[in-house]
Amino acid sequence: MKIDARLRNGLTHAARDAAEAEEIGFDGAWSSENESDAFLPLGLAAAATSRLELGPSVAIALSRTPMTVAYLAHDLQRFSEGRFILGLGSQVRPHIEKRFGMPWSKPAARMRSFVEALRAIWASWESGEPLRYESEFYRHTLMTPHFTPPAHHFGVPKVYLAAVGPLMTEVAGEVADGLLAHPFLTERYLREVIVPRVQAGRAKAGLGLDGFEIGLSAFVAVDEADVEAVRRQISFYGSTPAYRPVLDLHGWGALQSELNALSKLGRWDDMVRLVDDEVLHAMCCVGSPAEIATDLRRRYGDVAQRVRFNRPGEVPPPSRFAPLVDAMRS
Repeated sequence: MKIDARLRNGLTHAARDAAEAEEIGFDGAWSSENESDAFLPLGLAAAATSRLELGPSVAIALSRTPMTVAYLAHDLQRFSEGRFILGLGSQVRPHIEKRFGMPWSKPAARMRSFVEALRAIWASWESGEPLRYESEFYRHTLMTPHFTPPAHHFGVPKVYLAAVGPLMTEVAGEVADGLLAHPFLTERYLREVIVPRVQAGRAKAGLGLDGFEIGLSAFVAVDEADVEAVRRQISFYGSTPAYRPVLDLHGWGALQSELNALSKLGRWDDMVRLVDDEVLHAMCCVGSPAEIATDLRRRYGDVAQRVRFNRPGEVPPPSRFAPLVDAMRS
């Protein structure tokens, strides 16, 4: 299982965090896109490293066009000398329409088309053939030599999709090279819902699971402060209707209704108290670094190919998890 770090938000720490992650022994490092752009820090991270895989987890695809993302990904793949992974997510309707001012419809079908368009653009650049991609959502039919980026020999980037619901999960299996699972996750949901849907998507594309990676952002807690931070984050995610299927699978659907009602009243502290230990431990590995490493391997070692340690709140530097990396390696 590959072990990934998370870069702190923005540009200030990107190079330092990436270099530290590489020195500690992480396999990859991911930027995020909540307070800042997801792509800019990766250029700094690539310049400061030589081995680390790098990518956004995730860049919001539906706030952009396939062409803009194709250029960004091509540049970062060339600059990192083949170490770039393009992690994409759809976001939810209110953010796409009200924050980014972009159209929203059929998100799973739109994401499939987005990735297909990316691959068509990259293929045109590599082969020199005319660009011809048209779908219900995107139309790319113009590419002249003046706007074609210089060729490189590192190949096209891998594309990973973030997915929670069954339709998007199946799309990830069909058109992507990997899936980035949401941290609001249990082992049972991964095995019983996500993996079968990925397999269905791969079968639809005439492919097997070989070479396809599932990446986790696993909640971990080594002390009581971590436990409370995770409990609070679970309460926040649990209030969102889109994540209810995870709770429903375990018979906890009523918890989502309660959390959602309290969130509308702004009663955030009351929400935290509703997340009991059964829910907490289903979603979070708790204990010493050695105990967490053992638990992660037991839960996910045969179904996930990558893991990133998730401690909610202010993002710590990679050194925060050095003992856990050592424990995973031993």
